[in-house]
Amino acid sequence: MKAARTATPPSPLRIALAGLGTVGVGVLRLIEANRAIVEARAGRAIAVTAVSAREAGRDRGVALADAAFEADMTALATRPDVDVVVEAVGGADGPALALAEAALGAGKGLVTANKAMIAHHGLRLAELAARNGAPLAFEAAVAGGIPVIKGLREGAAANAVERIYGILNGTSNYILSTMEATGADFAEVLAEAQGKGYAEADPAFDVDGVDAAHKLAILAAIGFGAQVDFAAVATSGIRPVRAADIAQARALGFVIRLVGVADCQEGRLLQRVRPCLVPAGHPLAHVTGATNAVVAEGNFAGRLLFQGAGAGAGPTASAIVADLIDIARGTAGPPFGLPAPELAALPIADPGGRAGRDYIRFTVADRPGVLAEITAAMRDAGVSIESLIQRGRADEDGGEVLVAMVTHEGPERSVARALELLEGSPSLTAVPLVLPILRD
Repeated sequence: MKAARTATPPSPLRIALAGLGTVGVGVLRLIEANRAIVEARAGRAIAVTAVSAREAGRDRGVALADAAFEADMTALATRPDVDVVVEAVGGADGPALALAEAALGAGKGLVTANKAMIAHHGLRLAELAARNGAPLAFEAAVAGGIPVIKGLREGAAANAVERIYGILNGTSNYILSTMEATGADFAEVLAEAQGKGYAEADPAFDVDGVDAAHKLAILAAIGFGAQVDFAAVATSGIRPVRAADIAQARALGFVIRLVGVADCQEGRLLQRVRPCLVPAGHPLAHVTGATNAVVAEGNFAGRLLFQGAGAGAGPTASAIVADLIDIARGTAGPPFGLPAPELAALPIADPGGRAGRDYIRFTVADRPGVLAEITAAMRDAGVSIESLIQRGRADEDGGEVLVAMVTHEGPERSVARALELLEGSPSLTAVPLVLPILRD
């Protein structure tokens, strides 16, 4: 009788890690803490064979004795003992992009949390990955540990996606929800957020909407089968939002959130990041603090909500290791849901014909005739006013007045035309603020 043949265990998935900051160390800690779970689900061992960082010898609280150190992180891409490179360095260009191109060019997998790089260069990297038979994965690039990319690419794969929108930046959401809770103005809450480490010393990427725009471009590409096009995302941030706007929104039954919205109508893609008034009953109205939330509307699945921690070492590491598990199992699939050559170059939609309601706030001189001037411009542009509130501010120079209105539904070009008619008016002491009302 012949002895039973013992199956040969699969070879380990060999990982090189570039960057040993918060995210990189988080990945190493997760692998060690959950090794049994990770390897059981991967179907093979996970071995970190090489690392690269600015400083070689610094104690980071994780075991690195078994991993080779490369001072030049691009060298990770050519090591024969590496199957997949994890890029945890950041930056749209420079060393991160050089490493990504080298790894995929050498036929090695690439896993990254680098939203800026994917938003700017994702199509080219996907094409390079396809040519060399290398997996490319970036679940952690959007909304941290929330599996929204996998949810869109796989869970909603049978649907025609009609709209994708959500709260994509935790820092801006923290600032707006804190303004809402405390009544403080933007500058005060930003300073507090910086003091607590929730906002960077230079907060522009967060508060000006750039970070959210990176993420929206990636989600839109996946949801609509399009070539990722960050340049097409119309972006505005939260700096102009005042405490008075938040109070007025509350009185009208809304909250203010920075929302990224993408939809595709008649083959034209519209992508925008803007502060919006969100109805108090909408799921996004209840998203506070640094939380992220994404809504995808499918023609058969209906409204799908993905919500959770959008950043941090743990959530980001969770998404990175989930990508590694997919690669270990051979189930990674095309990074944008379709093979790179099949991704469509969708033209940009003209928003002027889109119908919607808006909140418009004017800051004007406190003198007779100003309100008549504003309402006349609205009338001449064909904007119908649903409600109007005038609130004064007592200043030594005679004061200024905040005039806030909500429009009836109408085309966006009409509101734009009304503001053109008022441009240069001495009655206006600041640029008007227009916040769209999110469709429920």
